[in-house]
Amino acid sequence: MDLHEPGRDIDGGRTDATHQSRTPGDPPGETGEDSTDTPQRTPRTGRNLPVAFAVSLGLGAFPVLTLFTVKSTFLIFVGAAVVIAIWELSRALREREIAISLIPIYTGGTAIWTCAYWLGYRAALAALVLTVIAVIAWRLRGPATGYLRDVTAGMFTLSYLPLAGAFVALMLSAPGGAHRAFLFVVLTVCFDTGGYFAGILFGKHLLAPAISPKKTWEGLAGSLLTCLVAGGVLLPVLLSGHVWQGLILGVAVVAAAALGDLAESMIKRDLGIKDMGTLLPGHGGVLDRIDAMVMTAPVTWLLLVIFIPH
Repeated sequence: MDLHEPGRDIDGGRTDATHQSRTPGDPPGETGEDSTDTPQRTPRTGRNLPVAFAVSLGLGAFPVLTLFTVKSTFLIFVGAAVVIAIWELSRALREREIAISLIPIYTGGTAIWTCAYWLGYRAALAALVLTVIAVIAWRLRGPATGYLRDVTAGMFTLSYLPLAGAFVALMLSAPGGAHRAFLFVVLTVCFDTGGYFAGILFGKHLLAPAISPKKTWEGLAGSLLTCLVAGGVLLPVLLSGHVWQGLILGVAVVAAAALGDLAESMIKRDLGIKDMGTLLPGHGGVLDRIDAMVMTAPVTWLLLVIFIPH
């Protein structure tokens, strides 16, 4: 079997024919990315705001419920989201005939998360190294053509999703883990929510028009304001930290989340697609929803380790 046959990856999966791609009729600069900031006064055509709000409410309520009941179930919830996001990314890459090794990435990602939660970061690092070796070895069964391209894409996928998500497991396993993870979720939600409403109400100046035509400086300012308030209030309340630490955390989350947002928009532009998927009505794919969290997880973990030592 030709491993680079359009519609297949090296694990034998077929491409979903309904996967969205850019069409000639799309307006100039419209990529369909799930944007939290927009200079438009009206919602994007085709977006059902009540449905989108209901989905957002459900996605927000489940983490709260799991974190403050059986916190390990929150890790399962995040893990399921990452699994779907990896699948969405693999489908998008197959449109460009780039095949990633899903089996070692899924298996290794599970091992990394398990080690991070139960055994700590040293064991997680060992699992990461073994997964890298597995990705390199797995692709050897295919043709030489495209080997470096496919392995590089596999390494990117591994670091972009499973490795970044492992910091959620590290947060959750620490003392006060439920509060740490809750703070991480709230700050990322504040980034999205504050940016969305500030962009809707005041957005005029585009932040990065070449990457995302809907994100504005006003939206970023709204994200910064909400994250500063949330960090300054919640870090002292949840983890007995200082207000200034919460403010620094808020600024760092905004910077990381904005980077995650723009990076995913750039990936979609490069691949020529509108959304990573259609699983979440009004939001696109799962990766379209967690792109900011991918970057904020390691940043939040690191700052909380510095500010609130174990």
